[in-house]
Amino acid sequence: MSIQAYLGSIAVLGAALIWGTTGTAAAYAPNLSPLAIGAFAMGFGGILQALIAKRSIQKYWRNILQQRSLLSAGVLSVAIYPLAFYSSMYYAGVTIGTVISIGTAPIFSALLERFFNHQSLSLRWVISFILGILGVVLLTFSDNHASNTADAVTALNKPLGIILGLVAAATYSTYSWAAKQFINQGFDAKAAMGSIFGLAAFILIPSLFWTAQNLLDEARHLYVVTYMAAIPMFLGYLLFGYGLKTVSASYATTLTLFEPVVAALFAALLIGEKIAILGWIGIVMIFACLLILSLKKAS
Repeated sequence: MSIQAYLGSIAVLGAALIWGTTGTAAAYAPNLSPLAIGAFAMGFGGILQALIAKRSIQKYWRNILQQRSLLSAGVLSVAIYPLAFYSSMYYAGVTIGTVISIGTAPIFSALLERFFNHQSLSLRWVISFILGILGVVLLTFSDNHASNTADAVTALNKPLGIILGLVAAATYSTYSWAAKQFINQGFDAKAAMGSIFGLAAFILIPSLFWTAQNLLDEARHLYVVTYMAAIPMFLGYLLFGYGLKTVSASYATTLTLFEPVVAALFAALLIGEKIAILGWIGIVMIFACLLILSLKKAS
């Protein structure tokens, strides 16, 4: 693995570490709609990304606009992703919502690259992917539960949360793939990410008029959404965009399997979600997946 690819992998893992805190942070604002949290975090995070990439966007804007289908796919996916992701955690719990949303994303990424880019999958990737998915399955179907039973996941909510997690995984993979296509064509990573996320903000921020009526009711609501926008959604995606310059979208999304591990640990330590033995075995398998991937030559 080259130095550039190694640094790109570290950047993606750093993003995954930061993103793993989002579910726990959202749990500190239980009275705020998950739709509002997602729209605020990704919306204002997108504006920050667009602002920091202003010059780069201006340089590549005409060329980016020439690929409206690719741009539209990325923008719509960014707009849908946070709404599905935070709703998934709300209905299925932080651990399960995160592992479904992130853990199944490599499947969609691999399919996109296989069908649109005609990329073959190496045996090492397949082995690491199987390990990672098995780890996610064990973590998801282990008997995890929240200590605050008043907000415990019900039998009806959990399937809905899993479905929303799959929607989040599909959209996460799609905008990652779209950004990678722009980068592969020679566009600056900041321009690609800033354009996609900046335009998505025009969809997400207006939705706050319907979803965030109680945003100002409690000070901690503002603390939570400000943290989400500035750290996971802004800094995290800057790192992710940097990583996409040197590694493939499927490799990057597989590396983010580290996020469910972080989310599960924070949920257990800070908000009382319990991880059963099968869940811990799943976490070990995900780490094994990451170890195998780290030996792979990223492309």
